[in-house]
Amino acid sequence: MTDHPYVGLWVTADGRVRHELLPRGRYVEARGDRERAYTGRYEVTGTHIDYVDDTGFSAEGDFVDTHTLHHAGMVLTRRPGKENT
Repeated sequence: MTDHPYVGLWVTADGRVRHELLPRGRYVEARGDRERAYTGRYEVTGTHIDYVDDTGFSAEGDFVDTHTLHHAGMVLTRRPGKENT
């Protein structure tokens, strides 16, 4: 997978859910104190993202713009992280 403008850290307003979209289609999701609650792969098609975690569970979301992600009833915003500082 080639890099795209959505690679980076995405966080809910309360900071509880954090998605780190890594280059080459991998992600790490943190939930609360669990820094690696879920890991897996993702694919972006246009502004749509499909996730498949390493256990086979799948989810999806849509980028509203380069700073807002709607995913599973949550709104995540881009934050400085390893990939986009």
